[in-house]
Amino acid sequence: MAALWRSYQRLMAQHPWKVQILTAGKSLCWGLLCAGSLVGVGDVISQQLVERRGLRGHSSRRTLKMMAIGFCFVGPVVGGWYQLLDRLIPGNTRMVALKKMALDQVGFAPCFLGCFLAIAGALNGLSAEESWAKIRRVSPEPCWGQYSPRELQLVLAVVQVVAVVWNSYLSWKANKL
Repeated sequence: MAALWRSYQRLMAQHPWKVQILTAGKSLCWGLLCAGSLVGVGDVISQQLVERRGLRGHSSRRTLKMMAIGFCFVGPVVGGWYQLLDRLIPGNTRMVALKKMALDQVGFAPCFLGCFLAIAGALNGLSAEESWAKIRRVSPEPCWGQYSPRELQLVLAVVQVVAVVWNSYLSWKANKL
């Protein structure tokens, strides 16, 4: 794992744009594909490692629903938010990163989570009242679990690793009865 990390860092130093395009997607289509894939991977992890459903108990339909949320909601909304955040708080110092993280967690994360759970609830057949009850029940807990450092060159790798863990958690919470 350490060798893989060193290789990533070396490639990032030598070819930052190429690595960023390949790992996070600078284009809209690639970014949406990454978001949908990461949410899908998160759901698979949720079903297999958290819920321990096994291959026979795995719901492919649920994974496809979660991927659709990733493609149609997570990718565009998060991508747009990060662009707006960079315009609202320009710069790349540690203080700027802390300000961005604070605004992200206090302003964006609660709204994003509520919308995500409402969309997942609608796709799972919950009524508006049932979705609202779930949002109220779940909201305070995961908002603080999304913290991640925003180091300059490491941001993409960290965000993607955290995204898989976060998407696993969101899938579990969104699909928990």
